[in-house]
Amino acid sequence: MYSSKPKILIYSHDSFGLGHLRRCRAIAHSLVDSMPDASVLILSGSPIIGSFEFKTRVDFVRVPGVTKLRNGAYTSLSLPIDIEHTMAIRASIIEHTAEVFDPDIFIVDKEPLGLRGEVRQTLETLKRRGVHLVLGLRDVMDDPDVLREEWERKRAQPALEDLYDDIWIFGLREIFDPLEGVGVSPSVYDKTIYTGYLRSQQPKLARSPDTLPFGEDPYILVTPGGGGDGVELVDWVIRAYEARTRPLFPALIVLGPFMDSNSQSMFMERADQVRDVKVKRFTAHMEPLLEAAVGVVGMGGYNTFCEILSFNRPALLVPRIVPRQEQMIRALKAEEAGLLSVLPIDKYPDVDLMIGALARLPRQKAPLETGAPGLLDGLDRINARVAEILESRAATKTLRTAAAR
Repeated sequence: MYSSKPKILIYSHDSFGLGHLRRCRAIAHSLVDSMPDASVLILSGSPIIGSFEFKTRVDFVRVPGVTKLRNGAYTSLSLPIDIEHTMAIRASIIEHTAEVFDPDIFIVDKEPLGLRGEVRQTLETLKRRGVHLVLGLRDVMDDPDVLREEWERKRAQPALEDLYDDIWIFGLREIFDPLEGVGVSPSVYDKTIYTGYLRSQQPKLARSPDTLPFGEDPYILVTPGGGGDGVELVDWVIRAYEARTRPLFPALIVLGPFMDSNSQSMFMERADQVRDVKVKRFTAHMEPLLEAAVGVVGMGGYNTFCEILSFNRPALLVPRIVPRQEQMIRALKAEEAGLLSVLPIDKYPDVDLMIGALARLPRQKAPLETGAPGLLDGLDRINARVAEILESRAATKTLRTAAAR
């Protein structure tokens, strides 16, 4: 058993939405639950990270925020300075934090070299120190041709070959392999682990009718994730209830913190005029709402998909197609596997189509009825792998100490 108090550093660039932050938070919480002496520090650019609760021995350092425009370019989120200046500040904070925290393991979420290369220097420094470096990837990144070109442009392939010790893919290869067609070498596959999806934790507090939107009555939960690109989905659902031609379960719509304020206000005003539709701007505690819902309507982001699986709720996905194909690929592969149903966004705003999909939703099969083995083993697999890494580091340290005597 490793004897020292292990330290894990997690980097998440968090340029857009909630998925990166919530994924890293789930991993951090699972790690400290499985290792009583572990500490986890999250480096994040999310402007709302302070809205979330963190367990004891998990903390975060927030770097200046950036945001991704619809054309894929980045700009500073709050500071009135150019993006190059912002990135230099972020890189400096990241490097200094890693130096002082001195982690045993460094986990980088999604971007092999960080946003615009901001963690390259930190990776190289920690590599020289013998820190175990891990790249964590979603089950779906993008269309393989697009991802190959992106990684070539960002010079990410050498990092996969030479810097990283492990590559963790938070999904199942049987559903989708994000590395297929990207041109990675066999040596990269040799250090790749497909963990399974990350199970969302069940709420600790028992839900009661007082905390639910329609008391004890069943409802459909509509969630566009962070909400920054969810205007069409929410509009489409509200149109369906406004023009309702057949019975539908009530709907709770959670808009998300990144939806623009004008759209939020407009949707709340429209919902006030529609029977059986309620709107919340944002909640950091989606679990009780998911647990009580009879079905979920979402966009197909990774976090929403994991929540649908974890709470085993029938689901309808309306995935975005810009700036990445990620959500569409995930949604179609999940539909192909019999896990949920999909309504393409290019059918918007066909109200009759949405009404029909909402009416069918509660009668769909729950996703876990497919019986896919290992579907939600992600956090358990990560905990086990981290324990293996720490055991190996402890054994190596013991051998070195004995040799020095």
